[in-house]
Amino acid sequence: MIRATLERLRQGKRTLEFPKRASQALVPRFRGRPLIHPERCHGGCAACADACPTGAIHSTNDHIALDLGRCIFCSECQNACPTGAIEFSQDYHLAARAPEDLVIDEREKEVRASLDRRLRQLFGRSLKLRVVSAGGCNACEADVNVLGTIGWDLSRFGIEYVASPRHADGLLITGPVTQNMRLALEETYAAVAEPRIVIAVGACAISGGLFADAPETLSGAANVLPVDLYIPGCPPHPLTILDGLLRLLGKVADDPVRWPASGPP
Repeated sequence: MIRATLERLRQGKRTLEFPKRASQALVPRFRGRPLIHPERCHGGCAACADACPTGAIHSTNDHIALDLGRCIFCSECQNACPTGAIEFSQDYHLAARAPEDLVIDEREKEVRASLDRRLRQLFGRSLKLRVVSAGGCNACEADVNVLGTIGWDLSRFGIEYVASPRHADGLLITGPVTQNMRLALEETYAAVAEPRIVIAVGACAISGGLFADAPETLSGAANVLPVDLYIPGCPPHPLTILDGLLRLLGKVADDPVRWPASGPP
């Protein structure tokens, strides 16, 4: 016991300071929000759109639009573009309240991620979430679960995962929602008392991802339930998930996240 205590003192504090030291959790190969550079796009070759495996990119002439809800951050578009019109930044702020806010292009836009005042008052100090894996590959589930470890300690922000929907304030959904999971998801949602919120985590839960339009899936949670927050990624980095949850509750800032074309905020 004494050795364990001394070792704990030697290791010191292991929990990430968020958002103060958030960037320390990112590695150089991390791919965050894509940046669009229309001035580098010549003739609308559509090489980026052709390379995208999920159809997340729409390219016409000098205009490029990328849907983060469909993007799996594979960087094939960046590799295919001969002029560097698309590149990936290390900006982990990706969550949005509406699907249309997930579409980025060269125009500056404001993305609001917080709940209305009444729901923030209800859930702002304590949010209990029931995690539902609706046919996921376990990548998003792993990054959701890691937030409960000592390095992240999600509970310090008043957010916890619970085992029963009867104890939950909302659902956190991963996976494309397979046909076999539809009934289970609907019944889990029905067991959560109102008011309740739904959070879709990962490209599969938002749009179906690589499995979009497959007959075995429903191409995302929004085709089954009303979704209050979309957190893109394949899988989303724990920082992206944490930032999305805290912005939803107004714990980071009530100001909207501004996405300029030239770089991260």
